[in-house]
Amino acid sequence: MMDSITVKKEIVKFEDGQLIDEEDLIVTEYPLTIILNQQEFATMVCTPSELDELVIGFLASEGVIRFRDEIKSLHIDSGQGYAYVETVAEVSTSQEYYSKRFIGSCCGKGRQFYFVNDAKTAKTSTSTLTLTPEECISLMNEMQQSSTIFKDTGGVHNAALCSPTNMIVNRTDIGRHNALDKIYGHCLINKIPVRDKVIVFSGRISSEVLLKAAKIGVGIVLSKSAPTDLAIKMADELNITAVGFIRGGKLNVYTHPERIVQLQDSFENTP
Repeated sequence: MMDSITVKKEIVKFEDGQLIDEEDLIVTEYPLTIILNQQEFATMVCTPSELDELVIGFLASEGVIRFRDEIKSLHIDSGQGYAYVETVAEVSTSQEYYSKRFIGSCCGKGRQFYFVNDAKTAKTSTSTLTLTPEECISLMNEMQQSSTIFKDTGGVHNAALCSPTNMIVNRTDIGRHNALDKIYGHCLINKIPVRDKVIVFSGRISSEVLLKAAKIGVGIVLSKSAPTDLAIKMADELNITAVGFIRGGKLNVYTHPERIVQLQDSFENTP
């Protein structure tokens, strides 16, 4: 049986000058190994939810597949922590494109940067979508308010796919890249067009996060935190609008600011 998303643990808490015995809710850390066409491909440490979306999104992000129907079968043995995937066409796992690796749950630890397949699958955005600053702030607030697991544990990242006015789907995981892969997998399974959508994200915009967004195909990434310098360089090159520090009614636009527009006062020219 698959582990639950959270578990209860007895802890000792220091509060108001006293040590108190208390029960706390802890997020689950779950290893999932992908067996691709009978060969071990990668092991992810993740939150055990939406695992089918995670596997499909990860394989698409790695360039193994482009569409859901390229997978002939997908079986997840949640008790043992394995995902068995068979693809319709033969897939090359040449070291030129992939490496068998352990993928850590946070901060990109254990991940190698910018494989050939990253360059092949990261899309230069052609999105013409625009948002107002107020819409950016509203979408961030909506995502944060919907994150019950973060409120309960404080131990997860959140990502959401949004239209300019509402959240379409949100996903939670201990790994920031996993949360984005779940979004990607959901889009592929449900054939959701993404060019007119936005990624809203709880963590900082690292180069890895920016690449994930580019692979999904969106043109705007919103974050409550900061970007890295390499992420900004990539966003500029890939024609992606990166917006950070969305908090307290403020935000910073780091790249392609033409997509963030201020509405004109409708009474501006009234006599």
